[in-house]
Amino acid sequence: MPEPIDLVLLDVGGPVYDDAAYRDALLRATRELAAEDGREVAEEDFLRLYDERRQAQGGSLRTAMARRFLVSHDRADLSARAERYWEYPPEALHDDVLPALRRIREHHRIAVVANQRAVVVDALRRDGVAEHVDVWAISETVGAEKPDPRIFQHALDEAGVPASRAVHVGNRLDTDVRGAQRVGLRTVWVLRGEAPPAPTPDQLAEPDVAVRSLAELPAALEKLAS
Repeated sequence: MPEPIDLVLLDVGGPVYDDAAYRDALLRATRELAAEDGREVAEEDFLRLYDERRQAQGGSLRTAMARRFLVSHDRADLSARAERYWEYPPEALHDDVLPALRRIREHHRIAVVANQRAVVVDALRRDGVAEHVDVWAISETVGAEKPDPRIFQHALDEAGVPASRAVHVGNRLDTDVRGAQRVGLRTVWVLRGEAPPAPTPDQLAEPDVAVRSLAELPAALEKLAS
């Protein structure tokens, strides 16, 4: 029998907010840094590489962008520039998030585990998400990014819950699903945002469950616990 689920670890970009906010910030930053070297970055070229990396589900998107489009700047420069523009407006919140969180809180505690700046908590408070969150593991605060086991373990330790009684929900295989599995967590893969445009059968076999939206998450959690 599977163990009960006491804690649901939840990613932010993709599952909660539309990843277009980060994609657009990265495009703007890439164009600005390339322009400093007298180069232009066509949106279609950027989006082609963006979708290639989404499909591959492996390796840093920012590293790939820097290698393809930049000359005198690297991943760190690109990350720093993108962070100037990376914010989630209220309309970026997916419509299914708050109803799903209300249902989940009836049976489980919730932890946010995300590769984000600490200011993302302000957006989550503004949009009514934070009131459903019991534990915070934000990479800028924790000092580790997924798939580093330390960020997952931080959430588990803060909640006082063993990995065997927790589930991680995220939209990337490389950082979310594989990272969580290394800690012993069960996983739910959310197929939106930076998930692949066309997941392969092998990719779909990696998580315990795959869902298209958070509206499907309560049923997925029930399945994992039964």
